[in-house]
Parts: sequence; C-alpha cells; structure tokens
Amino acid sequence: MFKPLNTIRMAGRDVLPLVEGGKGVAATNHMSSGAWAHAGGVGTVSAVNADSYAADGTTLVAQVYSGKTRRDRHEELVEYAINGGIEQVKRAWDVASGKGALNINVLWEMGGAQRVLHGVLEKTKGLVSGVTCGAGMPYKLADIAAQYSVHYYPIVSSGRAFRALWKRSYSKVSEWLGAVVYEDPWLAGGHNGLSNAEDPTKPEAPFERVKALREVMRAEGIADSVPIIMAGGVWFLREWAEWIDNKALGTIAFQFGTRPLLTRESPIPQGWKDLLLKILPGDVLLHKFSPTGFFSSAVKNLFLKDLEDRSERQIAFTTEAHGDHSFALDVGNLPRGQKVFVTRGDLLRAREWANLGHTDAIRTPENTLVFVAAEQKQTIRKDQSDCMGCLSQCSFSSWSDNEKNSTGRMADPRSFCIQKTLQDVAHGGSLDHNLVFAGHNACRFAQDPFYSNGFIPTVKQLVERILTGD
Repeated sequence: MFKPLNTIRMAGRDVLPLVEGGKGVAATNHMSSGAWAHAGGVGTVSAVNADSYAADGTTLVAQVYSGKTRRDRHEELVEYAINGGIEQVKRAWDVASGKGALNINVLWEMGGAQRVLHGVLEKTKGLVSGVTCGAGMPYKLADIAAQYSVHYYPIVSSGRAFRALWKRSYSKVSEWLGAVVYEDPWLAGGHNGLSNAEDPTKPEAPFERVKALREVMRAEGIADSVPIIMAGGVWFLREWAEWIDNKALGTIAFQFGTRPLLTRESPIPQGWKDLLLKILPGDVLLHKFSPTGFFSSAVKNLFLKDLEDRSERQIAFTTEAHGDHSFALDVGNLPRGQKVFVTRGDLLRAREWANLGHTDAIRTPENTLVFVAAEQKQTIRKDQSDCMGCLSQCSFSSWSDNEKNSTGRMADPRSFCIQKTLQDVAHGGSLDHNLVFAGHNACRFAQDPFYSNGFIPTVKQLVERILTGD
C-alpha cells in the first residue's frame, strides 16, 4: 500500500506536495486552479494572456487586435494579459476559499512578461502565494516577486541552470525562494528546456538530475526544506515512492500538468478532453517548430504534419551560379527579376512539388526555400503581418520587444503564429489544425482504469485518487 503523503511547508503555507501545472494560454484558469488549491494543493493560474469577462461576468472578452502597428497591438496584448490575469486570480481565490495556495504562471519569453507580472501582482496583493516562471532564464523574477512579498518558483531543467540564476540574482533575495521546479525536458508537455548539450532523442532519468540540482542548492546554502518540485512524466505517485522522504533529494513535491486537463473544472473544450482519452503511445511529438526556438511537446496531428512536410519541401539556393548550384530555378513564383540557383537534384524536386500544388517558394533565414501552396503562402504572410508581439522575440514574424521591434533577422515561414493557434484551440477551434500541447504521459489516460468508460473526475476526485498512489 502507498504510504500516506504528508503536507509540507511551502512558501509559508502547509500544503499537500501536489502542484497543478500552469499550462499556458487558457488551458488552466480559475476553476481548475481554485479547485486544486481547495483540495489542499498548490493551484496555478496561468497568467499567459488569460481570459477576462464582460460586465455580465460570464461572456469571454474576445482578444481582438485593432492597432495599426505591431507595437500598438503589443500594447493591446499586454492590457488583455494584465486584465485577464487579475480576473482569474480573484476568481480562483474565491473558489479556493482560503485553502491550499495559489500561484500564477508566466513565461519569461512571453511578450511584456515583466509588465504583466507587475500589473497582475499589483492588483492581487494577498491573493497570490508565488510566481512560477520558466521558458528562458528569468533573472529578474526574484526581484519582481519580492517587491510584492510573494515567493518565486523558477523552472529549470538542470542544476547548472539554477546555479546561474542563483549566482547572478536569486542569492540576493533568497528569503523569497518558494521552491525550485525541475521540469523534465524530455517528458513535460509544452515548451521544454533542452540545452544544446542534450540529445532530444536520448532521455535521461530524472533522479540523478534532481539529485544534482539538490547538491547545487546545498552548496549555495539553501535548506533541504525548500522543496524541489518534480514536473514532467508524473502520473502514479507509487512510481515515485523512492523519492518521498529520500534524504538525497530533500523535500520533494510533484507537479501534474497533463492529468488536470481531464477534469470537470478544466476549461479546455470537450473535444480536447475526448481526444486525451484516445491518445496512444507515440502520439505526442517532441519538436522544434515553435517560434520561441525551444523544443516543445504536442499531440501529433495535421498541424504538426504540415509543419514537418513544409520543412521537408526545402532546398538550398545561391544568388549566383556556383559549383553544384548552377541550375536556375524555374518554379516557385519568385519576385520578378529574382534569379536563384540550385542543384540539379533540387531543381527536379522543386518541379515535382510545384506539380503537386506547392507552387510558391518562400525564403528562410538560412538561405533555403520552402515550397507551399499559394493560399498557404497568403496565410503565412498574413499571420506574420498581423503579429501582436506575444513573445519577447519571435522567429516566425521577426518581432522583438526592443526599440526597433525586430530581431533583425528574416521571418521564418517554417514556424507559425503561436498566439493564434493556442487561443483558437483553447476556445473550441480545430484539434486537427491547431497546436495541441500535451505531455508524453497523455497516452496513460487510455490505460488508466480510473478513466474507464470515459469517466472525467472533479479536481477533488483526482487529488484523492493521486493520494492513494494511483
């Protein structure tokens, strides 16, 4: 029998060592996070372009952008994000009724991250226990959190990353470190923190990596009572029994990202919930199409298949005949007067793609051309021009949150508008033609008897189930 799970002290509160993952745009809201806190754990409100409501309290405010410039639209996006984050926290607080704890989750690489944090925390004083933050190296996170007397929870994927954050910034406000989230870069859903030194095809077991993280924390004088939160790949707690009360690891908590998607309080559309019950092993793909530049994990569907196919319809070119690149490209609908040269083999492939309907070539930042249908090219160009600056820098649109509002690089047609697709799928859009984030354990819904006959639990029922070890 799985031994009882005791509460731990985290950020000044006694809570179950069970943390709800934040899950980005509108996939976690006040209903799910408030219910998780009410059950005694740490609920996490996603403050990534969170939903807000009209005066009637129920109608969602559509995030429509009317600004003429990217900077104008970016300002609209920041305002939406702050208003939505405030609304979601206040509602989650009401649902939690003083139980557990509430964190907010932001992505450091999202557009206006620091402004959004200040805006939400300023208007939710006393309601938020901590800020969880990853997707980048959030050096200023600790300073911002301390200004509002809330704890900070950096998300890292290695002890080395945490050491860099600690040395540069966090050691100066150590008293507000609530916990360190270790997010497994091979198993977690959404964006993953794989470094250039790590092979995406060769996952490493998390125990030694978390042990190494604790050793770094100890070397910096951080008490073992400050929890490490294991995130990514957590399903049955009985599979992690050796981690609990393990002196080598110190205090451990567990974050659940995928399982809370399939609850009655989860705000994702019913179709998404139905899909989760059918996912099979291998149906989640670790890919690098995201405009953030990070690896991420999502359900294999037509959306990802199109991105894979698009990148495969790609050839290198030169602007002058040189060596093997001596064949003038005669397809692709390039701008008038523009001439490029390719190899003979690539010329034949390009002609074949054009015959199959992929008639238009679009240049990439790496001096390659990708071939797409004419209508797809129009969609790509429109999405790029409609950019609202949802990231600090975006490879797809070349937006950057700087004075020039540009990365200085050519926009990359091999990626996609992440704001557009995540907003659409979270609010009832196509599950085939949008990005559907999920952890690699999502296939376990179909294997777990708890979900037999399509059963969808409440958050309370799920937490109770998790506490049994299952």
